[in-house]
Amino acid sequence: MQQRNFHADEGETVQAILMEAWHRWQSQALTFSSPLLRHRLKLLNSQGGLAAEWGLASSQTDIETVEAQVYSSKSKQTNIARLVLETADNDASVLPLLQSAAQTLSEMYDHTFDLMTVRLMMKRQQLSDKEARGRDDLFQAAKRLHDQNDVRSVLRVLLDDIEHMYPRADVNLYLSQDFVNGDKRVKPLQLRHSDDDLTADAFLSGKPVSAADGEGQMIWAIPMQGKQAVYGVLSLKLQREEWDEFELNSMVMLADTAGSAFENAKLFEQSNLLIGELQLINELTKRLNQSLRLNEVFEFAMTELLHIFKADYCNLLQLNADGSHFQIVSSNVPAAANETYSTTYGFSGVVYATREPLIISDYWSTRVVESKLMDVTRSRSLIATPVMAGTSVVGVIMVSHQSPNYFSYDNYKLLQLLSTHIGLAISNASLHAEVRRMVITDNLTGLHARHYLNEQIQSRQRKDRCGSLVLVDIDHFKRVNDTYGHLIGDSILVIVSDVIRSCIRDTDIAARWGGEELAVYLPQIRSEQAFRIAERIRGTVETQTNPPVTVSCGISEWSFEEDKISVESLFYRADMALYEAKKNGRNRICVG
Repeated sequence: MQQRNFHADEGETVQAILMEAWHRWQSQALTFSSPLLRHRLKLLNSQGGLAAEWGLASSQTDIETVEAQVYSSKSKQTNIARLVLETADNDASVLPLLQSAAQTLSEMYDHTFDLMTVRLMMKRQQLSDKEARGRDDLFQAAKRLHDQNDVRSVLRVLLDDIEHMYPRADVNLYLSQDFVNGDKRVKPLQLRHSDDDLTADAFLSGKPVSAADGEGQMIWAIPMQGKQAVYGVLSLKLQREEWDEFELNSMVMLADTAGSAFENAKLFEQSNLLIGELQLINELTKRLNQSLRLNEVFEFAMTELLHIFKADYCNLLQLNADGSHFQIVSSNVPAAANETYSTTYGFSGVVYATREPLIISDYWSTRVVESKLMDVTRSRSLIATPVMAGTSVVGVIMVSHQSPNYFSYDNYKLLQLLSTHIGLAISNASLHAEVRRMVITDNLTGLHARHYLNEQIQSRQRKDRCGSLVLVDIDHFKRVNDTYGHLIGDSILVIVSDVIRSCIRDTDIAARWGGEELAVYLPQIRSEQAFRIAERIRGTVETQTNPPVTVSCGISEWSFEEDKISVESLFYRADMALYEAKKNGRNRICVG
């Protein structure tokens, strides 16, 4: 295409130069005195001149054809000789004049053709220099594009380079995805599927398209494509005279280079994001596993999620044991502490029902469901995900922000990944808590084990001012087992344990001491108040057991005012008091 256009320009130049030479010679020749010669020259001029006889009237004549016709002396002399002979037959007197005129014409054509040749050589050299500069500019632009590691820089370099090449052009880039904010020249691609939508046509076909408007401007739409896909369309609008057709290939190559650089930058960003996510997950998992206490796991997860997503609010909800409602176990919303919600309410209900994460761009606009948490915090953006244990939902994580459209799809996916590891940490902590509960709990009565009671008494003695220990023994328990069997005996133990739990505070510690003996430690309680508690236990057991049984109790105390008493000494004194109660008739209380 470039070579044909070049020859067309040459042909027009050759024709113009040759016609100019002919007219110059003709203006001189018409001054001759011979009427017959002037008549012949006028006849040649009316027929297009000597150039017409040589076939130079066509604008498509190229330099090779002209050179063959004009620069060949044989061809020139043949035509000039024909002119001379035809004229000589009519008037031999002008023959010397004609020969001189023919020689002058031949020299004039030689001169004009030499001049034309020099001009063409200069034009070719200028074109070659321009193409070399274009190749160098293209190479430098490609180098700058591939030197960039992020998408924003790739797009900025591309647009800056094109604006440098065409300073008066209107340049825009339409992207099919990942609309980049901050540059007014980068716009979202909208496929309207209309016949005059050059951008959509170039994007769908993957080929450059152009059109001319009514104001003498050219509009080019060139796809920016990589190896995997077409990512956008480069749009140029400029005056027709500023656009050379041969530059299209260079612009297509530049757009393709930008597409490859864009693709590489996206892959680089995605790999960095993936590495960052893996590092984040690894660090979060490590820190989650450092604690096996559920409340610490919940609190740490909530704090980290707020930091990771730069969110305003985070709420962790846990499903209760019977699966009837969710309870907020960790939150930075004071009003939401320990709130409970039905498994069918709000966004936690949606997550529970679908077992799928969700993202809400603007709660105020859509309001898919009612949410007390979103209303109280005035949040508009939300990402939420279930916390799974196997195939069951055991909790829900809700992260929100007061700005609309705050969370990205990457945030949505990352929360889903993190919830898996948070769920594992919660399961581990729950399992550890259950194992610990089994270790420190008597399986039959549900009271604490003896070793746990010892540990707790030692711990309380380091910070309390006083405390009392009550030993409770079921009277004639062997007789109950022998008479009613061990199953009834076990049920009596369970009933007495339940009575003890009902008569003490949550901060008091009840344990199975051994066999039918039970023990209660009462922190910050002196023996007088301990006696009243023991009496309440004794009276309740007597009235609520069937078959009816009674209990005997022994009490001991310690205080910071006396020498430090060991746990063993405390139990020994309570055991001696219990022995006194049994010796004095049972169903009574003694203080040691």
